[in-house]
Amino acid sequence: MSNIVYIATSLDGYIATKEGGLDWLHSIPNPEGSDLGFNDFMASIDALVMGRKTFETVCSFDCPWPYSKPVFVLSQSLTEIPEQFQDKAELITGSAQEITQQLQRQGFNHLYIDGGLTVQSFLQAELIDELIITRIPIVLGGGIPLFGELVSPQSFEHVKTEVLLDALVKSHYRKTPLISP
Repeated sequence: MSNIVYIATSLDGYIATKEGGLDWLHSIPNPEGSDLGFNDFMASIDALVMGRKTFETVCSFDCPWPYSKPVFVLSQSLTEIPEQFQDKAELITGSAQEITQQLQRQGFNHLYIDGGLTVQSFLQAELIDELIITRIPIVLGGGIPLFGELVSPQSFEHVKTEVLLDALVKSHYRKTPLISP
């Protein structure tokens, strides 16, 4: 079982503006339309677990549904998936541990964890195995942070870093046991 975060942040660690805006994600020209490795990443996972706000953001995009894998929406407030997306996603509730166990019983062993609060809750439960973070060279000065408070530190080893479009820095980290000083 592995839970992987694949996300972009500003240089100051935000995943969206204070208003939830994402326009800054497209601030670097991409004339070739490169997916920057996203399709290869998607081929490596079994399903997505995303928070309600992330799901609502994806639903608002003016494009076809972007995922070919099952999508599970973690929400305490949604009672049902909007009709036009019912064949695209399903609701799931519970703690990060319960969700991971439930999805593993269903045969999903490589989960893409997405959305600020969802990523934070999985990190708090120490259930993130890999982080793939692409830093975009912009300082937002505030917004929705990727990371929140943790009960205790977590250690990750660097796997690789690559520069994309001569501007973006994509770094891959894998969880390791924390070494005490």
